[in-house]
Amino acid sequence: MRLLVIGGSVFLGRAFVDEAVARGWDVTTFNRGRTGSDPEGVRVLHGDRESPADLARLATEGPWDAVVDVCGYTPRTVADSVRALAGSAAAYLFVSSVNARSGWPAEPVDEDAPRREGDPQAGPDDGDYGTLKVGCTLAVERGFPGRTLILEPGLIIGPHDRARRTTWWLRRAAQGGRILAPGSPDDPMRLIDARDIAAFGLDRIAAEDADNAEDAATYLVTGDPANTTWGEFLGTCVEETGGRADLVWVDHDLLTEHDVRIWTELPLWAPQSGPTAAVWQASSARATAAGLRCRPVTESLHDTAAWLFAPGGMEEAFGAYRATDRPEPMSAERERQLLEAADARGAGLREG
Repeated sequence: MRLLVIGGSVFLGRAFVDEAVARGWDVTTFNRGRTGSDPEGVRVLHGDRESPADLARLATEGPWDAVVDVCGYTPRTVADSVRALAGSAAAYLFVSSVNARSGWPAEPVDEDAPRREGDPQAGPDDGDYGTLKVGCTLAVERGFPGRTLILEPGLIIGPHDRARRTTWWLRRAAQGGRILAPGSPDDPMRLIDARDIAAFGLDRIAAEDADNAEDAATYLVTGDPANTTWGEFLGTCVEETGGRADLVWVDHDLLTEHDVRIWTELPLWAPQSGPTAAVWQASSARATAAGLRCRPVTESLHDTAAWLFAPGGMEEAFGAYRATDRPEPMSAERERQLLEAADARGAGLREG
């Protein structure tokens, strides 16, 4: 199989490349060469997907059995890539997001849930993350009719993660002391390893090629239902960092009263009620039936910790990557103040 990966040097893209190389596939990566080192065993083409000349040059390097696009965020940019490659590739796998589904995170969703509105020619300022991902998906589906594979992941974890969520918790656990743990240790979560998404995506590419089928498919890839809890997730973070920290469980109500920002200030935290009631309830049943297999979350955390605390891991995880206005996670002073507020209240506070 000949595979072109747009990106390929960072996290999910890297997972696709590593998996394809391990299978003996002929892999080409196309990226600017700025955000990560190119993996071994691939043909590297450097260029900018926003440059018509670079895209035209890329198209001459084919043909490919499939394109994997893990770094499409602006619809009109993706549309340009699709037009350039439509004659050079048999299929196009695009990584979208569960954010594309209009009911999520307030309601459980699957592939039959309506998508949000999107424009395949939208620019970077013409919508939020979810609507732009929908626009990108539409651009791919229109440019590769009947030859698309759309993956809509939930929360992705694993080695080389630069999103500063799982890695933030691991770094915080390594610092020791009392850690503010949100809600209850029994609260369910639903996480998926980047390597499992990559394996599933390549399996579907190979299956379609073997069947000689021209078909389009969309899969939510969010992991197995309730495949971990907050207690297991944070407890594993503590274990993987030497067990020097104590988890202090603080009720959702107190966090809400003190205006803790959902998802960002305490990474991954969202009350499982109201607008975020179904944050961990996006179904992967269709993908599971098609062959998605997910490793235990504890294994993903172990591997992530091994990478993070190895030489260069912290720099990769927390160094400059992509310009963003994402709020900073909780500061040590803010955590101390909230723990004091929880101590003063007494009720709903558990350590363990």
